Parts: sequence; structure tokens; C-alpha cells
Amino acid sequence: MKTLKDTITQFTLPTPYAVGDVHVYLIKGDRLSLIDAGVKTEECWKALVEQLKEAGYQPEDIEQVILTHHHPDHMGLVERLPNVNTIAGHPNLKPWLEREEEYFSHYEEFFKGMYKESGVPERFFPLLKGLRKTLKWTSEGKLTHELTEGDRLPGHEEWVTIETPGHAQSHLSFYREGDGALIGGDHLLSHISSNPLLEPPHTKGEVRPRPLLDYRDSMEKLLKWEIGNVYPGHGDIFDRAHELIQERLKKQEQRAEKVFRMFSEGPLRAYDVCKRLFPKHIENQFGLTMSETIGQLDYLESVGKLKVSYVDGEKFYQANR
Repeated sequence: MKTLKDTITQFTLPTPYAVGDVHVYLIKGDRLSLIDAGVKTEECWKALVEQLKEAGYQPEDIEQVILTHHHPDHMGLVERLPNVNTIAGHPNLKPWLEREEEYFSHYEEFFKGMYKESGVPERFFPLLKGLRKTLKWTSEGKLTHELTEGDRLPGHEEWVTIETPGHAQSHLSFYREGDGALIGGDHLLSHISSNPLLEPPHTKGEVRPRPLLDYRDSMEKLLKWEIGNVYPGHGDIFDRAHELIQERLKKQEQRAEKVFRMFSEGPLRAYDVCKRLFPKHIENQFGLTMSETIGQLDYLESVGKLKVSYVDGEKFYQANR
């Protein structure tokens, strides 16, 4: 096996989210880098400082942060690291890190329109105001180094960037050719399937992303790589990536078949499907359940099982028989 230069140290940090702890990774190569940065709480910061100390470092030693994606539990402590001179990530991460107000307005407008066409009752619309509340858990900074497909990580030439959109449109994974190691963020987790989350198009007026289709494509892309250990954002390190990918693809197709059977009696809007698919969770996990529902509808439409029509501005799906 090729001699490997970089060392990988996993730190496990607490979060206030249902997903539980998040992992970040200290990479020592030509530079000392942190891949992902937890959530912005004092508890998380103390845990990071303690684990850095155990590894022989302190926050001042970290030179750069490399981000897998823009979610708050992955970039919350960036601004607490005093000597970071490089923040690297996908270009789609920029509006979140740099707090682009125009993008956030576009985000709320997009979801308002999508909820209206999906038949969502207006009592759910105030949830859109919650977007800015999540910003308290995350950092503000400047994306200094953009990473896209095939780019090497600065200071870590052993590692190559793989674009893996789906869970987030900004999502990246990092692959080391010497041993097949994959630092995968939330793209592939051993214990749960990642949620492909709805987002507006990066630029207003473009066609919206289809996150479940993107997620499937990103998983299938990884089947072309010889993957060893996967270092995830949550859960255990694991090494059966190809087997897990095949399981996830199959389970998604089975769920889509369950959704398709709902159309035996006629057309439905996305909200109608969501109520049937998630009767116990739609009220308290509305955003997640609608993302999952629209993802399955996108998939069924893409394979020709559903067709779409509009009535008074609302979008109806029906079986394409």
C-alpha cells in the first residue's frame, strides 16, 4: 500500500439536534485542517477544545477549515478559530456562510410558492420564518477557497473532492486514493439514511433541484470508487460502502412504490401524500416530511409512473397508466 502522509483524528461533538453528536476530523498534512466545525454552542466549543488538547493541539493551531456542507451542525465554530486563513467548501455554501440576505429572501419566497402549489394549509406558512432562527447555531465568515469535482484539498494533495449533492446542494465528500478513505459528511451514514432536503435553485429563476434524484446519482457515483473506511458526520466509521449504497437505493425504490399505490383512487397534491405517508410526524417535522414526500414524487415522475397537471395554481400528480 502507498505510504500515506496525512493523519486523521476524529472528534465527537454534542449538538442540540435530534441527530445527536456530530463528528469533525482533524487532518494533519502540509497544513493542520479541520474538516467541519460542529455547531455554535459553548458545550460544543468546550468539547472541541478538550479533544484538541488531548491530540496535542489548541484552537490557535488550526490553519484552515474545510466544509462538507452548509448545515449549522457542520460549520458552527468556524468563527471561533482565531488563526484560520482558509475556509474551503462548495460554491453553493457561500450564501449561508456569508449571510446573503437576498438569498434568504429568495429561499422564503421559493418555499412559499412551493407550499401553495402543493396544497399546504396556510397554518404551516409561519414555519418559513424559522429559517433565520437556525442561523444562531452557525458561523458567519467568508468562503476563501471554492472546491468542486476533482479538486485537491489545499495542503492535502492525497485527498480529492467528490461532489455529492442530495442531502444538501453544497455537499462534498473527500476521497484519499492511497487507501480509499472517504470523509463523507452526511452523504452516507451507517445507521440511518440521510434526508435529501429541498432547497431553492441557487440562482432565482433556475429550475429547482431534485434532491432525491441528486442523492441517488451521488450514491451511484460512489460505486465507481474503491472505498475503504468511511468517516461520516454522524454514527460509526464503517467500511461496507458499496453494500450500504445498494441497500439505500433499494429501500428508496420500495418506499416510492408505497407512495405510488396511493394514487390508485385518483390525483393527489404533495401535501395529500405527505399526510398519508407521515401521519404521526407531519405536524412536528413538517419540513423534513415534505422534503421526503416531494423527493419520492420527483422520483416517480422521473421514471414515468406519475404525470403532473395544474388546477387553479395547485400541482396534482396522478398515475401514468
